Order: sequence, then C-alpha cells, then structure tokens
Amino acid sequence: MCGIFAYLNYNVHRERRYILEVLFNGLRRLEYRGYDSSGICIDSSDLASVPVDQSIIHSKSFRPLVFRQEGNIEKLVKSVYEEVAATDLNLEELFPIHAGIAHTRWATHGEPAPRNSHPQSSGPGNEFLVIHNGIVTNYEVLKETLVRHGFTFESETDTEVIPKLAKFVFDKANEVGGDESVTFSQVVIEVMRHLEGAYALIFKSRHYPNELIACKRGSPLILGVRELNEQSNSEPLYDPKFLPNNDDPKELFFSSDANAVVEHTKKVLVIEDGEVVHIKDGGVTILRFDHGKDKHSGSLTRPASVQRALSVLDMEVEQINKGNYEHYMQKEIHEQPESLRTTMRGRLIRGGSCKAKSVLLGGLKDHLKTIRRSRRIVFIGCGTSYNAALAVRPILEELSGVPVTMEVASDLLDRQGPIYREDTAVFVSQSGETADTLHALHYARENGALCVGITNTVGSAISRNTHCGVHINAGCEIGVASTKAYTSQIAVMAMLALAIGGDTISNQARREAIIDGLVDLPNKVREVLKLDEEIKDLAKLLMAEQSLLVFGRGYNYATALEGALKVKEVALMHSEGIIAGEMKHGPLALVDENLPIVVIATHDACFRHFGIPDSKQQSVIQQLHARKGRLIVMCSKGEASLVCPGGSCRAIEVPQVEDCLQPVVNIVPLQLLAYHLTVLRGYNVDQPRNLAKSVTTQ
Repeated sequence: MCGIFAYLNYNVHRERRYILEVLFNGLRRLEYRGYDSSGICIDSSDLASVPVDQSIIHSKSFRPLVFRQEGNIEKLVKSVYEEVAATDLNLEELFPIHAGIAHTRWATHGEPAPRNSHPQSSGPGNEFLVIHNGIVTNYEVLKETLVRHGFTFESETDTEVIPKLAKFVFDKANEVGGDESVTFSQVVIEVMRHLEGAYALIFKSRHYPNELIACKRGSPLILGVRELNEQSNSEPLYDPKFLPNNDDPKELFFSSDANAVVEHTKKVLVIEDGEVVHIKDGGVTILRFDHGKDKHSGSLTRPASVQRALSVLDMEVEQINKGNYEHYMQKEIHEQPESLRTTMRGRLIRGGSCKAKSVLLGGLKDHLKTIRRSRRIVFIGCGTSYNAALAVRPILEELSGVPVTMEVASDLLDRQGPIYREDTAVFVSQSGETADTLHALHYARENGALCVGITNTVGSAISRNTHCGVHINAGCEIGVASTKAYTSQIAVMAMLALAIGGDTISNQARREAIIDGLVDLPNKVREVLKLDEEIKDLAKLLMAEQSLLVFGRGYNYATALEGALKVKEVALMHSEGIIAGEMKHGPLALVDENLPIVVIATHDACFRHFGIPDSKQQSVIQQLHARKGRLIVMCSKGEASLVCPGGSCRAIEVPQVEDCLQPVVNIVPLQLLAYHLTVLRGYNVDQPRNLAKSVTTQ
C-alpha cells in the first residue's frame, strides 16, 4: 500500500527545481496511498551532456542523490530544500534528459524511518535503486543468500533485497561477459525470476543513465505519455495510437494511480502483470515475462517485445482537487448526490416504446441468464465493500429467488471455502486492486465460478480478470474512508438485483417502485446533507467519548456496521455495529447512562407504527431506554415522537425512501458524524492513523 511515481523528460530542457516539484507533486497526489514516510532520487549531474564514449566512466562518477524522510510529504520537501541549501547543488541546472523516481510509504516491513523509506539502494554508490508497492513473500530466503555473498542490509524492509539482487545479477553477468554488455532489461527480468509475491517496481541505475524500467505482478501501475511540440512546449492535439518511439520531445510518467498523472496527460497505458516497460532514448519497449514459464530459465535472455495501444483517461484534474472544502472526505460526502446520479446515468429506463420500467447494465446483459440459473450468488469483499454488498443482499434474494451468501475475502481464502461451477461470485472493490479480493477472484476462477466485478476503477485488476462486471462511476475518491463509493456501490448492486429479477412478472410493481426510488435518490441524499450543522452539534456532545454502539437490523444492519467502521477509521473512537436482534445475547450488558448508542429505526419491515405492538426496532429502543441507555435514534421524517416519546432521546430525522434504498440515505448522517468527530478531536480526517486507501497487500 504505497504510492510510486517516476518522471522522465526527454529532449525537453527542465531545471532541477522543476523536476523536484514534479516529483513532489506526484507524491502529494499519491499521499492517500501511504503517508508514514517518503523519498525521492534525482541525478547529481547532467549525464546527457557526457560524450557517449565516456558515459560509462561518468555514470560511475556521478552518484544518484537519494533523499528519504519519515512523516508526510511536506517533511520530505522541507528536508530536501534544507539539504540542497547546505550544499552547492544548483537548482537551476538544465537537464535535456533526466529520470527521477519518488515514493510514499505505508509501512508493512519495518517501522516508519528514513532507513526503511524508498528508494531502497543496492549499497554504497547507489548503483541500483528501486521503489516498490507490494510485498516480496520470499525476501527472507533471498536476503540470506545475499548476505552469504557479502551484502550488508541496512533496513528491515522486504524491498531492499531487490536492488541488491539487481547488483548481484549485474556483477555476475559482467564477471562472465568481461564487459558491460548486459542490458538493463536483462538484469530486471533476471531479478523478477527470483521474486515471489505481489509487486509493482521501478528501477533506476547509474549504470544505465537516463533509463527507467517498470514491472508489475499484482499491484497497479500505469505509464503516462505526454508528447510535446518543440516550439510551443505543449502537447499536440492528436492522439497517437501506439507508444512513441522517436526523438520528439516528450515527458513520461510512471504511477501507481492515475491521480498523479492526469494533471500532465490523459494518454496512458495500463501495465499488465508480467510486463516489463523499458524507457530508453525516448522510446518505450514492452517485454512480456511469463512468471510460470520463464521463472526457471537458466540464462539472461530478452523476451519478445509486444505492442500496446494507449488509452485516454476519463477524468479531470478538478476531480482530484478539494475545491472549496477543507478535506477530501468532506468533499466526497457532499458529492454524493452527483456521484449517485452519475452512477445511474443511462442505466435506468423509464417509459419509451416499452412502457415498463427497467434497468440496463451493458456489462452484464450477456450473462444474466447464467446468473439467474446459478446455484447461489456469493458476494466477496472487504471492509466498506463487504458492507455495501450486505446492504443489498435482502433485495437481491427477494427479486432473484437465488440464495445469496456473504464472504470476507481473506476468510474465504483462509478456510478454502467451497466455490462451485454453478456459483456466481461477485467481487466488490472500490479500487479494483484489493489484494485479498484479487486472490479470492483467482481462487473462484480456478473453481469454475462465473466471476462478476463491481469496481470504481476502469482498467483495474478486478475489472480485467472477471468475466463481466459493472463500473460504479462514482468519480475519484481520495479520502481513505470510503463514502461516495459506498453509496454508489449500493446503487449499482440494487440495479444488479433489478436486472437479475427483471424476468419475473410477479414482482414488477416492486421493481418499478425501486426504479422510481433510485431516480429520486440523489434528491433525498441532498436533503440529508442539510443536517450537517445538526450532526456537527451532536459530534460536539460525543467528542470526548471513548465508545459508541450502533444498532441496526434488516436492511440497516449493514448501515450499523458501516457507520461504526467510519467512526473507528477516522475518529479513532472505539465503535461497534451490532445487529439489533442480538442485543439481548450479550451487548445489553454494556448499556448504562453514559454509553452513547445510535439506533437506526427508519420506517421499514422492522419498524412499523400502525398499531403493531411487536415492532422489532421499537422494542429495542424500549429495552435500551428501560436500562437508562443514552440513545440517539435515526428515524423517518415525522416519526421522532414515536421513537422518542416525551423527548427521552435525541432523534435524527431522515427522508423516507424505498426500504432497500434506505441504507444510502441512512449512512450519510453517520458519515457526517465520523467526519465532524475527527475534526473536533484534532485528527487527520483524510489520512487516518495506520490506514491507507488501496489495500494492495495481504
């Protein structure tokens, strides 16, 4: 869970100061992926000006400059400029060609510290440098081998074995060859043969000045291409179909996320697993490494190159800016009316020649019959994505008549749970790169299940490796705590339920009511957002508390889980989501006059007031009240007097929608509560302690 970024300018003069700022800004865009430490590497001198026949000598003389710092990006920026000011390094020096790399880290191996930050080095002289996202699972074996060959390790990271292994391969090849004829790509491919696990890597070496190599297996990585007009220094209007391999001025970018690239160019290549992308002399070469077939090859070889077309990013720079909001999480909560509208755009059909209302999900239309015939539908996800699927399970069971089961991705793999050929496995992930979910996907494919992906990221690993799927189109989400992606996931999966159950006449009225509810959903969420100040006042009352319980049942059990998750993620307050039917089986022991308890009691099958004495949620409220519980009840508009007779508790009134869509409305006050609690308690709402956005490690 790290952010990696690299920038190479070719035949376009850039000052060292400009190069540094590009690298720093790339890291700022990626900081949500990891923010406990960071680092960059730039060249100490302009190697492009060195005559070709002397380049090897000079490449050994000019050591790459590496800067690493614990803490956030701004601490790195400050330390770099302080170090530059203390030396004679010229920030105005021009580079016609320069390759720089940068990294922001979320610790997995080794504590946050400069020695554990990236780039990791091959040793004194920085002959090979590597930045890494992922985990090398066999690093201990490799480390023992390298230690026996005289290498000394300075960090506790798994990454350090990679540059040291590259140096070992390079030195051995030159011992045998007697000269430096071994190519950069041969060294990297030989290193890849020895690595196990998931990774995205970028290599830089003083032996191969002004070159970069990137490769990946399991972790996300893209290449951005910006070709420039020599006179105007701006990007031409035409979009080349294939990667450039010419001497025209250009800028090239590697990144683990499109966020860091979109401000420079929209022309990108999504790098596939096993591909080795080599930038040299203004050209981009892609080699294909088959980990299964090529792993045990005995000599340094060069796989055949492949041709790949560029694609165009469908996003704008404005999407990754905070605008008038103080924090990304705040912005993304308030963007939900529009993100929901975008999610549903073109997918809800009302009227026309066919009077019946229906749903069109283009990515699934060829597979709906297979899904309807499934033995069961299995939702697989982690965290917020799991909760979104749980919110939709009741309506999917109701409309499809197919049994629906839920699996936490890591648990499914741990116990090797049964997946059958007759199953439909639905993989839910905001990033589409979640490691546990990806491994569960490979497991389900091996067992022959139909695999459906629901992600927010076009071109992600899950969208590429599933048989079919739906993009939620919620827009870029930067805040670590997912908000708008959660509500859009529910909307998409509700549409999935409508599409699967769309061939039954008996539930047609129900389906049409849900479609009408979906159309009006953005307006209802906009109405809930008007409660912002009211929720802020509630947060002031709760900010000193240590624990919070959230009770829900039916459709809103998932809301209880997700609301509690948001509070613990960002406000760092212990919170627990509990299914209300289990209250008497243990949780009731915690209730006293001090513990704040949120009860979700909006109007649905679990809470009715038409004279029914055994209303389930009303019974829960009464029992909690009888034990002097400190209650905060979320109810439907106009029902505060029913849930809090005599003003015995605090009520939050929300608009009523179709019961299966109520979780979308009900989660918004809890998102706002988590946000305001975090700000009031003085914590970083966008970068909560110990968490990162895209969980690409197991």
